[in-house]
Amino acid sequence: MYNFLKKFMNSKESTLNNEFKLIHRILKTDIKKDLNPGEDEIIFGCGCFWGAEKCFWKLPGVVTTSVGYAGGHKSNPTYYEVCSGLTGHSEVVRVIWDKSIIDISDLLKMFWECHDPTQKNRQGNDIGTQYRSAIYYTNENNLKIILASKEQYQKELNKNNLGLIETEIKMTDSYFYAEQYHQQYLASAGSRQYCSASPTKVKLGFFAGSNYKLKDHIWENFNWDVDKCVLRSDNNPIKNNI
Repeated sequence: MYNFLKKFMNSKESTLNNEFKLIHRILKTDIKKDLNPGEDEIIFGCGCFWGAEKCFWKLPGVVTTSVGYAGGHKSNPTYYEVCSGLTGHSEVVRVIWDKSIIDISDLLKMFWECHDPTQKNRQGNDIGTQYRSAIYYTNENNLKIILASKEQYQKELNKNNLGLIETEIKMTDSYFYAEQYHQQYLASAGSRQYCSASPTKVKLGFFAGSNYKLKDHIWENFNWDVDKCVLRSDNNPIKNNI
């Protein structure tokens, strides 16, 4: 009996620890980890966070991702409160990356290309302030390159006779993790494969301060001309070498 209880308690403790750490379904990293030297973080809003998160966890050099809520005024909101539109929060993806492998310019390229930043308070068929396009930065040093990428992407949109960027850009020190079942939702068993993003099909090239580290073959894994591209790919991170 003692050995059984000991085994049970050890198993229970292990389960609780895993729940506390919230291990990434694909990357097997702690989604609540603190930054290590050589890492940085940023928070993106690209419509429904289910599909948006998958876009980023597939990129080489991304250490971990999680989904949550940011940009609003209520502490520890629930999903249903955010969906009500009364919290001011947006559905977002928190990305932590290894700066030696991937650059913030690569992440910004993914951000601008994977959704339509000209849509205000919506993305595709999903309508509401929680689906707004947003960049919430936590490192003041990243603002200059964020704005430079926006300026360049607007030029590219103009060439294609598309509208003005509506993306909310601001610094934040508040990020609230979404409920556990939302984390890496598209990789969970029996998940409803859904993504509201409606990419413009316009590419972001080089811009002031850009320092792309990812090679062209990485981006060949994302074909925004194909409807719901991210849903048609597997969940595995893309290999950095070929």
